[in-house]
Amino acid sequence: MKRIQYHEYGGPEVMRLEDFQPAAPGAGEILVRVRAAGANPMDIGIRAGRLKYVTGRRFPRALGYDFAGVVEAAGPGVTRVRAGDEVVGGTSITASGAFADVVIAEERNVVPKPSGLSFEDAATLPIAAVTALQALVTKGGLRAGQRVFVHSCLGSVGQAAVQIALARGATVAGSCRDTAQTEARELGAGPVTGFDVDPAALRERFDLVLDAAGTLPLRTARALLTPGGRIVGIHPRPAAFVRSALPGPFRVLVTRSVTSDLEEVVRLAGRGELRLPIARAVPLAQGIAALTDLEQNRLGKRGKLILLP
Repeated sequence: MKRIQYHEYGGPEVMRLEDFQPAAPGAGEILVRVRAAGANPMDIGIRAGRLKYVTGRRFPRALGYDFAGVVEAAGPGVTRVRAGDEVVGGTSITASGAFADVVIAEERNVVPKPSGLSFEDAATLPIAAVTALQALVTKGGLRAGQRVFVHSCLGSVGQAAVQIALARGATVAGSCRDTAQTEARELGAGPVTGFDVDPAALRERFDLVLDAAGTLPLRTARALLTPGGRIVGIHPRPAAFVRSALPGPFRVLVTRSVTSDLEEVVRLAGRGELRLPIARAVPLAQGIAALTDLEQNRLGKRGKLILLP
């Protein structure tokens, strides 16, 4: 079996495509034959050592979180899935390993893949779409009929947030690059502004402001809010935790693995109400080059990078 792994924290030069021997699934775990794996900024941060206080210093470490595939074996106590089932989900942050021929995952971190949803499209969902859902609902308390502003509405989390909010009966506005505003409107957002948001034109219009880029000034976000509204950030930096602990409308999200949340976003995708674009899909053998290009050049166009073992 092959997987992308690294023997020290560092830049893209530390990645290697190497042989590995997968372990047998333990209690509550499954072994999945990966059919598609999605890349996320988190993968780069973990490999660079930004979460080494969580991931530790045992090497080699595997790379990749989001995946879709077919269950090959189930460990003791697994009841929701069985060999042959098509699933979508993620690994734990400490284990990782989705950029591989096979991966071990906890049963609670996967859900059945709808038959009409491709493996590639399914692999775009877990981190981005669950983050969007938890930002809107868990932290933002979104209800039908409310008005949402999504800063960076054409990033992966932003696009997911727009579609999820619309599916839940909200109306959505957002910000993006000036040259992409037509695309944002086609997604269902409106009005759409540039990244340099002028709060005067949209003052006190929104029940929820989601800063999906981590770059919206707090003063601007406050100006956009209706009385009693909420601001949610998805970048858990130290300053954001401090701000979130203080009285006021701002809350920061730390995305968590919640089976019911993954079920909801996959169900929306299966119904055609949620889709994240794919910029590029490459074989696993070309994965290191593609991941390096993603990190250094952002692929040159919007969408997810998908690796195909």
